[in-house]
Amino acid sequence: MTLHETIKAGIPDALRAKDAVRLRTLRSLASAMTNEVVAKKRKPDEFLTDEEALVVVKRAANQRKDSIEQFTAAGRTELAEPEIEELAVIESFMPELMSKEEIHAIASQKMQDMNITEKKDTGRFIGALMQDLKGKADGADVKEVVDSLLR
Repeated sequence: MTLHETIKAGIPDALRAKDAVRLRTLRSLASAMTNEVVAKKRKPDEFLTDEEALVVVKRAANQRKDSIEQFTAAGRTELAEPEIEELAVIESFMPELMSKEEIHAIASQKMQDMNITEKKDTGRFIGALMQDLKGKADGADVKEVVDSLLR
């Protein structure tokens, strides 16, 4: 069962369990995935591949994180709470990301392979590293590791 199918199949379960947060989040994700299918000029009843669905899930997670950050900065914790709850549900569909130590090991090897020694090559290095770690590591963690390596 693909990620898209899993999310759609979870809606009736959340409905039966009367889990309002999970239901709201799954409906939101299913809607975003249907929009993505239509944007790719396919029929709305088709399913996304796991890779395409993961892009939608990551986008939804990033939107929730941005909302939480903005609500918290504005002192509106009552608005941040539902976003935090939804983010927890969304993250359950995301794969486990690499730790900074794992990223550091791969980045060190890549740095030697690409013969990068100067800070001016940071952009090219991060680009190549993100290609290798696509979907496996958080971009902010990769940037932090690269900055520590190129001091």
